Amino acid sequence: MALQLTGSPDEPDLLFLPWDTPLEEWPEDLVVSLPRGISRHIVRFVQVNQRVYAVKEVERPLAEREYHLLFDLHRKAVPAVEPIGVAYDRTDARGEPLPAALVTRHLQFSLPYRALFTATLRADTANRLLDALTVLLVRLHLVGFSWNDCSLSNTLFRRDAGAFAAYLVDAETGELHPQLTEGQRLHDVDIAAINVSGELMDLESGGVLHPSMDPVTIGESVRTRYLQLWAELTEPIAIGPGERYLLDARIRRLNDLGFDIAELQASRDGATVHVRPKVVDAGHHSRRLIELTGLDAEENQARRMLNDLDTYRMVMDPDRAIAEGITAHRWVADRFEAVVAGIPDRLRDKLEPAEVYHQVLEHQWFMSERAGVDVGLEAALTDYLTTVLAHRPDEVAVLNTGDSMSPDESLH
Repeated sequence: MALQLTGSPDEPDLLFLPWDTPLEEWPEDLVVSLPRGISRHIVRFVQVNQRVYAVKEVERPLAEREYHLLFDLHRKAVPAVEPIGVAYDRTDARGEPLPAALVTRHLQFSLPYRALFTATLRADTANRLLDALTVLLVRLHLVGFSWNDCSLSNTLFRRDAGAFAAYLVDAETGELHPQLTEGQRLHDVDIAAINVSGELMDLESGGVLHPSMDPVTIGESVRTRYLQLWAELTEPIAIGPGERYLLDARIRRLNDLGFDIAELQASRDGATVHVRPKVVDAGHHSRRLIELTGLDAEENQARRMLNDLDTYRMVMDPDRAIAEGITAHRWVADRFEAVVAGIPDRLRDKLEPAEVYHQVLEHQWFMSERAGVDVGLEAALTDYLTTVLAHRPDEVAVLNTGDSMSPDESLH
């Protein structure tokens, strides 16, 4: 048996997993119980030195192909699970060959759609999930990746300041091209709409979908969301004399969606200028936050934190006499790190720190509105920890809640 890992493995103990045993027979003390979706392959989650990895049994050509696709997506900064390596040339104790295995790092604080689509799910929460899935599909298409099996089952979701961020989990059917044709893109969208409708029908049959939600209508809404977002990102805008503000507004909307502009391609038709923005990548606010503070957060979390940083700077340095980077690092120490340090150890697995910070800011706003005065960050944190966070389930690695699915059903 040979285990192939990228570069220098950061977890050498992966080499000592029971690779000579079929995955479905791995011992229970090694396997971590996580919420499960539907899969064509056997998948197990294993914990090695406080880190959780997903191991999927699949034939070697497919495992290596998916590994390289996931690696390329990471290189292009598209949200996807991180590939760790491929185990191949496996044999059991009798010398019989075993399938290869793809190893990926489990995405902390992520949730499968089955943990979110329940009988108590509000329609606006469903809309935020589908918005996140749509943004992911658009981001994949912008880099030339055709998913060919876009679905809720092949996606993980992380909370993102009142919204969700979607991550690709399964790239087995994907194809990477220099650029996608319109036909390839729309075919991918058709598959997404059909898959989402089918998955919701499955939830409906199990009695865990709110009766107000129609699976077919919701599935078709993926197509509408996609077409609207794609047009916003790629369609040219006609600007007449004195209408420069239209271009500025378009750029602001794209930034608000989290996309940066690489360049503007323009052509003139008489007095009218037709401008087509060339989107370089999503993550506008996330990159800005990293530049200023070194903190890594989801896009909406980063936008909220940057707004809080702007407010902090206005109060602490109204004349802008101090360099922005210096003020930003003071904000990290005075506010963000103060909140994170205030979270008791027993509550640290509830939500990731950036999401906690966002929710504390929201909690402060509501408390202040009720009190008619700013209650301050410290008081808001104290109240939030006892009245909100203490009652949430852990999301660092959500434990199986009793699904009746078979062991080989997973999110991969």
